[in-house]
Amino acid sequence: MKFTLALGALLAGSAAAFAPAAVAPGAVSTSALNSFKSDIFEVREVNFADTKEQIVKGGRDLFPLLPKAFEGIKEIGVIGWGSQAPAQAQNLRDSLNEAGCDIKVRIGLREGSSSFEEAREVGFSEDADTLGEMFDVIKKSDLVMLLISDAAQAALYKDVFAAMKPGATLGLSHGFLLGYLDSIGEKFPEDMDVIAVCPKGMGPSVRRLYEQGKEVNGAGINASFAVHQDKSGKATELALGWGVALGSPFMFETTLTSEYCSDIYGERGILLGAVHGIVESLYRRYQRQGMSPEKAFIESCESITGNIVKIISTQGIKAVYDGLSGDDKEIFKQAYSASYMPAKEILQEIYDEVSSGNEIRTVIMHGKRINKFPVGKIDGTDTWQVGEKVRAERDEENIPLNPFTAGVYVATMMAQIDVLLEAGHAYSEVVNESVIEAVDSLSPYMHYRGVAFMVDNCSFTAKTGSRKWAPRFDYILDQLAYTAVDNGKPVNEDLIAAFENHKV
Repeated sequence: MKFTLALGALLAGSAAAFAPAAVAPGAVSTSALNSFKSDIFEVREVNFADTKEQIVKGGRDLFPLLPKAFEGIKEIGVIGWGSQAPAQAQNLRDSLNEAGCDIKVRIGLREGSSSFEEAREVGFSEDADTLGEMFDVIKKSDLVMLLISDAAQAALYKDVFAAMKPGATLGLSHGFLLGYLDSIGEKFPEDMDVIAVCPKGMGPSVRRLYEQGKEVNGAGINASFAVHQDKSGKATELALGWGVALGSPFMFETTLTSEYCSDIYGERGILLGAVHGIVESLYRRYQRQGMSPEKAFIESCESITGNIVKIISTQGIKAVYDGLSGDDKEIFKQAYSASYMPAKEILQEIYDEVSSGNEIRTVIMHGKRINKFPVGKIDGTDTWQVGEKVRAERDEENIPLNPFTAGVYVATMMAQIDVLLEAGHAYSEVVNESVIEAVDSLSPYMHYRGVAFMVDNCSFTAKTGSRKWAPRFDYILDQLAYTAVDNGKPVNEDLIAAFENHKV
């Protein structure tokens, strides 16, 4: 699914876009946003409800502008080989070559890493001086793209800063390092530019859609960008050039603080942790109601990843509700009304834990225990074993849209959106972190390989969060939402009206 379809359905297609939200005390500040300028790329103004935001539209037709955006950059060091690094390194290399830039993209890995062979397989090599030991690469680079794991960044940041040459720019694709530095009272060195370009999807999707973009201009994963420090006065142009070179069809401004708050929060919510918890709770509920395990999995997980998210992706969130009629619409309303506040309670707690730095400390402490307590897999449980069987026998054209499942899932997605809006996040960031990344990047992958596979193979930070918070969603829905429905609690018509009139 290309971003352009989701943009039409979720942003432009919703006439008023978003409902205004009050900003909570201590919320993320966006006052400095939407005032950036570029002498290279066209900055466009878009309307979201009664707010305006600035974006830069990407596309391969902008590649001729890359030499100017990367002016002064001769060597780029991509440090790491996790989810993002392979995609970003290849996309940058290919885009810069196509643009005629004489810029070397070099991969930096720790000595002895098994990833050396993987990097060689996609065209990086020691012989061509495009592959080497990470600190040797850092020392040579004008732009250091630090794409190692969050835990590794926390452990190695001092060595990375010390190795960077004067005038080099630090590039990030996540705000975690700032969150960690804030939590221990430290800062980035003041003599360097610090920028971020954060694709709103997994690395494999960043590469796959970039390659699709060779045939369909505008295909790609859009990205937020942030300029945290701009000592050179060129940081914004470099960040935008980086996003264009990655193949991002749209780039919107954020801050590193806002990015890590929304990103870490989002992956614990509807992107991963919440959908994990929702499926587990509904799978048990439907079996209690008499369904076979296979049928229960189809009506819970398959209904989400194979039907509900596809409607949201192409038509918008409300289309799920509008497509129901009669008893099915009433069932949706019951599930939505009962699930919204319990889900929002957990989501608000997650946001508070992330924004306070507690969640980052949890990840760091977990990393320190990892050798003693390795992270196991979840795919051996009954839910996910049945899921393997269901996927093997799947009839893609006849996956049902269960109205109760839809009500629970949509209520949780809307609660996540509202927590971010109330915290003052920009609308573009809210939609990308709560809707587009869920339905266009992660859920299709879950549909193909399974939710358990996604949890077991995502980043350490996301995995830690999903395992911590998925049971909380599972339990609170089972204890509060489903019992409310079973006990005949009336539908909260004010909640339904708020949903029907929400500008998402």
